Amino acid sequence: MAQCLQSVQEFIQDSFVPMVAVLCSEDAEQVTRKNNLNFSELVRPFCRLTSEGHMRDPNNQIQVIKNLKIHVSNIVTQPPHPAAIRKMLSEVVSVSQPAEGLVANVITAGDYDLNISDRSVKASVPWYNSWKETLTQLNTSKSFTATTPWFETYRETFFQSMPASDHEFLNHYLACMLVVSSNEPQPVEQFLKLSQEQHRIQHSSDYTYPKWFIPNTLKYYVLLHDISEVEEQRADTVYEEMKQRYGTQGCYLLKINSRTSAISTDEQIPDPWSQYLQKSNLQNQELYEDGTSVVIGSTNTENNVSEPEVDGIDPSVKADGVPNNFKTHPLQLDHPSDPGGSFDALDTLRNAVQITDGKKPSTVTTHGACLTLNDHDRIRQFIQEFTFRGLLPHIEKSIRQLNDQLVSRKGLSRSLFSATKKWFSGGKVPEKSIAELKNTAGLLYPPEAPELQIRKLADLCFLVQHYDLAYSCYHTAKKDFLNDQAMLYAAGALEMAAVSAFLQPGAPRPYPAHYMDTAIQTYRDVCKNMVLAERCALLSAEILKSQVKCSEAATLLIRMTSEDSDLRSALLLEQAAHCFINMRSPMVRKFAFHMILAGHRFSKAGQKRHALRCYCQAMQVYKGKGWSLAEDHINFTIGRQSFTLKQLDNAVSAFRHILINDSKQTASQQGAFLREYLYVYKNVSQLSPDDPLPQLPLPCIQSSATRVFFGHDRRLAEGQKQAATHVSLDQEFDCELSQQWKELEEQVVAVVNRGAIPVNFQPTQYCLNSQTDNLRFPLAVVQEPIIVEVVFKNPLKVPLLLTDLSLLWKFQSKVFGQLQNGDEPISNEKEAHVKATFKNEIVSTEVILEFSMSSEETKVARLKLLPHQTGELHILGVVYNLGTVPFVNVVDGTDPSGVQGEGNLVINGMSVRGRQDLEIQGPRLNNTKEEKTSVKHGPDRRLDPIITPPMPLLEVFFINFPTGLLCGEIRKAFVEFVNVSKVLLTGLKVASKHPEFFTFGSNTAALTPQSPTASENCSAYKTIVTDSTSACTALTSLVSPVDFGMGSGNSSLGVIDIPLPDSVLLPGASIQLPLWLRGPDKEGVHEIQFLFYYESPNKLSKLSHRVLRHTAVICTSRSLSVRATVCRSNTFQDEEDGRNGNMLVFVDVENINTNEAGVREFHIVQVSSSSKKWRFQKCINPSEDKDAKLTSRERGKLCFKATTCKYQEATSGALGKYTFADIILGNEQIISATTPCADFFFRSCHSSESKKTLTNGYTSFVPARWPTDDVGKVVRKCSEIDLNIIVLWKAYVVEDNKQLILEGQLHVTLQTIGKEAYSLSQKQEAQEMVLLKLIRPEQPPLPARPSVEQLSHLIKTSLHYPESYDHPFLHKSLCVVPVTLMLSNCSQAGVDVIIDLRHKAISPETLEVHGSFTWLGQTQFKLQLKAQEIHKLQLKACFIHAGVYNLGTPRVFAKLTDQGSMCETSQQNSMPALIIINNI
Repeated sequence: MAQCLQSVQEFIQDSFVPMVAVLCSEDAEQVTRKNNLNFSELVRPFCRLTSEGHMRDPNNQIQVIKNLKIHVSNIVTQPPHPAAIRKMLSEVVSVSQPAEGLVANVITAGDYDLNISDRSVKASVPWYNSWKETLTQLNTSKSFTATTPWFETYRETFFQSMPASDHEFLNHYLACMLVVSSNEPQPVEQFLKLSQEQHRIQHSSDYTYPKWFIPNTLKYYVLLHDISEVEEQRADTVYEEMKQRYGTQGCYLLKINSRTSAISTDEQIPDPWSQYLQKSNLQNQELYEDGTSVVIGSTNTENNVSEPEVDGIDPSVKADGVPNNFKTHPLQLDHPSDPGGSFDALDTLRNAVQITDGKKPSTVTTHGACLTLNDHDRIRQFIQEFTFRGLLPHIEKSIRQLNDQLVSRKGLSRSLFSATKKWFSGGKVPEKSIAELKNTAGLLYPPEAPELQIRKLADLCFLVQHYDLAYSCYHTAKKDFLNDQAMLYAAGALEMAAVSAFLQPGAPRPYPAHYMDTAIQTYRDVCKNMVLAERCALLSAEILKSQVKCSEAATLLIRMTSEDSDLRSALLLEQAAHCFINMRSPMVRKFAFHMILAGHRFSKAGQKRHALRCYCQAMQVYKGKGWSLAEDHINFTIGRQSFTLKQLDNAVSAFRHILINDSKQTASQQGAFLREYLYVYKNVSQLSPDDPLPQLPLPCIQSSATRVFFGHDRRLAEGQKQAATHVSLDQEFDCELSQQWKELEEQVVAVVNRGAIPVNFQPTQYCLNSQTDNLRFPLAVVQEPIIVEVVFKNPLKVPLLLTDLSLLWKFQSKVFGQLQNGDEPISNEKEAHVKATFKNEIVSTEVILEFSMSSEETKVARLKLLPHQTGELHILGVVYNLGTVPFVNVVDGTDPSGVQGEGNLVINGMSVRGRQDLEIQGPRLNNTKEEKTSVKHGPDRRLDPIITPPMPLLEVFFINFPTGLLCGEIRKAFVEFVNVSKVLLTGLKVASKHPEFFTFGSNTAALTPQSPTASENCSAYKTIVTDSTSACTALTSLVSPVDFGMGSGNSSLGVIDIPLPDSVLLPGASIQLPLWLRGPDKEGVHEIQFLFYYESPNKLSKLSHRVLRHTAVICTSRSLSVRATVCRSNTFQDEEDGRNGNMLVFVDVENINTNEAGVREFHIVQVSSSSKKWRFQKCINPSEDKDAKLTSRERGKLCFKATTCKYQEATSGALGKYTFADIILGNEQIISATTPCADFFFRSCHSSESKKTLTNGYTSFVPARWPTDDVGKVVRKCSEIDLNIIVLWKAYVVEDNKQLILEGQLHVTLQTIGKEAYSLSQKQEAQEMVLLKLIRPEQPPLPARPSVEQLSHLIKTSLHYPESYDHPFLHKSLCVVPVTLMLSNCSQAGVDVIIDLRHKAISPETLEVHGSFTWLGQTQFKLQLKAQEIHKLQLKACFIHAGVYNLGTPRVFAKLTDQGSMCETSQQNSMPALIIINNI
């Protein structure tokens, strides 16, 4: 049980006190009425004695009486009505509520901290924490027990309103005070009249009520003297006469009303009557409302009245008035069953406070206004004199008389004490069980029966705290009653015997709990008297609690619950719950369960506030433990009770908890919960329509998944037009791809800012989500929409309907570049109350009229804002009407037209307006030590954009853009640029990591219009029809790479300027530009990224630039594979050829296409060269067919002669320029030096050079001069060649029975003589990737020592001689032929050369000589050749007979001059030089 303010001994003593009646004359009542009190009310606060009393028992032993209290009340001759008693008990419980504002009493029990005194819905439920320590604190501390003042008030009122019964005398009057005023003419005669009236009431058969203890009732005569009106001498005179007549111990002079006027403001007199009168007024108002009661000698009624029996008088009348329906759910909330519980608890509290003695409810009554503190002392002294000199002697005398009568009648020993031993020492008669006894509850003893005299003696002893004698008498009476089978009397004796045994000082015997159990069972089952059973249970439970027998007390209290009284059952269940929580091992779940039961019974009894409190306390246990169904039931009940009590905020909160938790309820139950919530919420909003919109619990918003998109609605593709992909909310976020876009933007920004990225650079982010960088305020543009994508989740199994859905925002106007104007922030929160589109000159807000969500669906809503002013925008949340889909409760089996609930009407399709805030938690900070050791989150500002001034807005459309290409295929498309804003657009650029894929043309492209032939054939190239004379002869052109965007000093060649007219695009204007595309050399699917960059002419804007993204997906198929090699030609046609040399270039082309794209055949239409030093001269293919045709898997070989360019020496302006030479194999020349051929060539060179840079660590587009002292570089220079080959082809494709002609170009770069080069292949790329991983030196690698092969290319040799020579050997035996040996130094340094003509057979080839010959003259020469010097050496060969001879026997050794440590290296052997010697 809960902690009480009184101890158990104090409680029992105050429950059974001597009863004293009062009869007052009319004048005496007028004297007391000056203080707004009657006489009994006047003395009531002073009825507890402050000093000890003494009396002697029958054995003449002094008995000390401590803390005695008497009860003084007016005589009422009619018992109160049973229904009125029930209503009074209900009201006193309703009025007694937990005090507001007090510190909550917290009970710590195991895993729980239970906030017992808190009436709110919130509760603290921590997890497991030191179980042993908690139990220790619980057992040793008294502060852990909660108090329940409503239960104590109920208990006190219950005992005071106990009906006086014939089977016991505890509630019978012992004495009667006769009060007369000293102002009366004949006070003595008035005393006589009152005495006669009292005698008539007690002894006349006309009055059966009230009950009197003994026939000779003590009469105590009180003369009430009003000091302010009557002379004191008269009072003294009358009092002397009274003493003469009644004796000094039978009368008293009480002087009051020392004050004549009301209490002044400067003097505060205490008011001890208020605490008693409030309860009295409640009882007086209800107990006698039928007007049948008769009050003797008083104009006011009194509350301490009794009736014989409440239960059992009329069996047809139930205590609750309404029979219980057991077919319903035991926890179903019904209408209150108590007749007195049908009123609202708030009204009860208001009426209880305002009802006072028939006064108007609004007036405040002052008590004791004419009394001073001396008067208080006089009244206190009067009660003490009455008790010590009148009442106690009277009781002592009565005890002696009863004892003597009993002894004489029984014929026993003189003293009952000595007889007691005999009674108990003899053999005991076995007691019969209750079931065996006859139903003799209605047996009545005559008043003179000795059994009743024993009971009367026991009650007298009990009232004056003589518990030993009382126990003996009760025990004796119990036996007699049981023998007579008078069960009502026996039960009363058992009850009081058990109480007396408990109260005996020194505890000579244990508390006989079985006495109480037997008494309760008898009262309840045999006598059918639940009032007495309840009294017995209350006493026993309190005694068991004091003995820390909480389990037994709880069992007893639960056993006393029944269906006849919901109020009693609720109070007892609540006390049982407190017993469970106060055990040595607290049983928390049992506590919660019984609190739920108590709350249910409170609700049925009409005690809504107490029901709500019980459910809230139980919620603390069930909350957060996974018992979702129990939580839902409790929250639902809390919501309904709170709504009934007009605690609308608590009701909304409770229903909100049902909806936001993961509910396991059925769909129909969830629908009912939702409708209840909507109804309650609507009532709340109607009471305060001007308050801010509250938070709605449904649907759930996944705030972290909120995305914000800055951009307008782009036009879709039309016909052949394909819009740029850019960024949209339909695209999935790719972190790696986002980083690539950021790098591209940084690349173009660095180019615009001359190689440096600004400090305040902020990467453009069009779509913000949880993975983007949201630490900075995003930038939006005025007059451009902002779309917020909110993810809603419906956790319920019933559909939801959201209407008028829009965004809430706050806006701070700000003009950038000017001083702040200090405007107040503007918000649309007030306008959001109305269901209309909010549109004004600041921000336009789009409203979604209907947004439906099916059961357990996750759905996305895209909400739009359009700012019209610059400033700072803060998106706060969403506002909408939450409702149910109409007729949703048809599945519940109910009428779809509506459901009548408890106190409300639930209507289908109901909706309420509310909001939900978008609160996004930023990323966790993890930089500093403090951040790593704590949990701190950074800001997330995706919902706080800054609105900047107008900016240009670009849209890009691609026309005839292909999706599939052959490797190296050239395709012409068009790009349309549209400025859809009202601001001038400038600085248009495009950046890509694949610049070799596309080109917008060179600077000279506009000056060279397309030829008619190219237009006719829809060719992407510029072509010229050629005649037959130019076949196989190179046509050359000289161009600068700067014209094609190369070598101009740009820090990034991946950034390309788009050639707009006047470099601007006017507002609303559009332009189409040609775009040439070349299929990547690697087959497969390629994603090509375009980043279009543009600016505003206003450089002071907060947003410096804008970008547009496009990702093109191209699928490429295999076309041709090209291999090429170069070697030196040994012929010297002139001196120039000897000095500069010429080369033979062998090109091997293979068709590796497998008809994947429907390709029938390839035609090699032209082979071009591009180099700063070399150019193609002619094609020396022996085949007559100049059109090389390749079908599937065919291979063709081509041979070209290359010579050095002569432009470098002709003009200084040709330095750094490239010479393009075209070898035409078809009918028309493709001008390779113009767009697009040259563009892709230079971009391909740039791409390969970039890869070489990544591989080797360094490269240079323009070769530097090699120092002569660097041997390795000089030697390598001799074998290096910078010659690029462009193979142009046409492919014939059959598609849809039509023949299409595709064209393209492949590039091969020849760098070293004798080393084969390829067009890009998978094998080479894989090798380069490996090299990229393994070798990445920070500095250029040191040159290695030149190899023998490299040293063998220092000198180029050539023999000049006649192919045949005729000689008459018959006339002249020796034939001498002149031979010229030409030596050419290929290096840039001096070379020492040794020529050895001596024939030595050192290899098998030299042994197979067709004929022997010899060199005449000097056989060894030593020469020194300067850089690129040509030297002619005249030799003579001597033959002795005709034949075929090989003159290529001279061996040439060379080394660099000034390299003494280097040995001469044999130069590359010349090709066979055959001469025919004819004999004539």
